[in-house]
Amino acid sequence: MRLQIGKGFLGINKLFALLLHDRFGRLVDKSAIRELLLETLDLAVEPADLFLEALDLLEATYPDAHCALMHDNPWQLLVATILSAQCTDVRVNQVTPKLFRRYPDVRSMAAAEQRELEDLVRSTGFYRNKAKSLIGCAVALVRCYDGEVPEEMSALVSLPGVGRKTANVILGNAFGLPGMVVDTHVGRIARRLGWTRAKDAEKIERDLCELLPAERWSQAAHVLIFHGRQCCRAQTAWCSRCAVVERCPQVGVGRQK
Repeated sequence: MRLQIGKGFLGINKLFALLLHDRFGRLVDKSAIRELLLETLDLAVEPADLFLEALDLLEATYPDAHCALMHDNPWQLLVATILSAQCTDVRVNQVTPKLFRRYPDVRSMAAAEQRELEDLVRSTGFYRNKAKSLIGCAVALVRCYDGEVPEEMSALVSLPGVGRKTANVILGNAFGLPGMVVDTHVGRIARRLGWTRAKDAEKIERDLCELLPAERWSQAAHVLIFHGRQCCRAQTAWCSRCAVVERCPQVGVGRQK
């Protein structure tokens, strides 16, 4: 059977998505699955290309997908990303201009008064924890990195308030390095496309990093986030206007329009 892009694509895509994981949701040996499909089904394309073609379509649909957090330098992006936890980018962008006027750099933030900082970030939610993280992060940067934001994952996640998601945002958007950001949108879309079965963010990140080439990680996250916000929403998936509906096994999709 020769695989034609169009008819038969969805069935093969779903098959590969299912075969790619064992019954515990863990990635299995991709090379073995590839050989099985290529030899048994006589596929005209590599199985991994099926996922890349879906990503190509999403990138064409959202050519302007980008980091929505306003920033002028790595430190500002780090602050904005910490504030974005459980908060919209729109709200963060309303808060940061005044925040950066009051604390224009790492050293001024390191010397900030907790209560004053709390008042400035209050509208982003969890303001006490966020203010504590911002001050702690700034102090650590001054103490350990001469006030500069490091470019290594291990160094970033050692900072107060910084996990892998935040670190990947910084790597990909501040330094142009490979960084696979996994938020709720990325996780949901990846599961629906059959790219992962995992629900844990670190496991999803690992699965996506194995499936996609490193140079596409950062932009892949951007387009998945845009797609999740504009089309493939949590409660209702707008499958009728989805660019990849013919390439999506629609895993876990409930209500559709």
